[in-house]
Amino acid sequence: MKIKFVEKNYKIAERFKKVITEKLEKLSKYFGDDAGVTVACVRQNKIEKLEVTISNKGLLYRSEVSGENMYNNIDFALPKLERQIIRHRGKIRDSKKKVEKLPFEFIDEMPETKLPEIYKKKSFELEPIMVEEAKDAIERLGHTFFIFLNAETGKVNVLYKRNDEKYGLIEVNF
Repeated sequence: MKIKFVEKNYKIAERFKKVITEKLEKLSKYFGDDAGVTVACVRQNKIEKLEVTISNKGLLYRSEVSGENMYNNIDFALPKLERQIIRHRGKIRDSKKKVEKLPFEFIDEMPETKLPEIYKKKSFELEPIMVEEAKDAIERLGHTFFIFLNAETGKVNVLYKRNDEKYGLIEVNF
């Protein structure tokens, strides 16, 4: 696994890099050497946030944990990641009917693989609008995201409100 560290208002100590690298290597049995991992350490006020993203063959697994101690955050983030990996592998196994047993590293039992049912469906026409109009729609409607046809690019976009009150924009390519 290739591990990349990102620092934002936080200085990552060599000891921390060693600890998290050793723990992440335990997850390499699910991926092999071609997986990429980004470990972002962020300090916001007195809260330390750890974001771990694993990308492998076009799939992303992500865990974000906040707390007062970055070392404790590791112990919460890695079980989350392993549950995501196991759930995804379970879906693949169920679809291929191939049974593969690997011992778990950070969790004790198989996580629930059943996803919630879709309980609501909406369809609507996309009218071309500008990004600023989409921001206004999010605020006006009180939603956390808005799907629209970008008048500038002609592409479908998803504008979403992040936890830090900033906006993210996803551009969909067909």
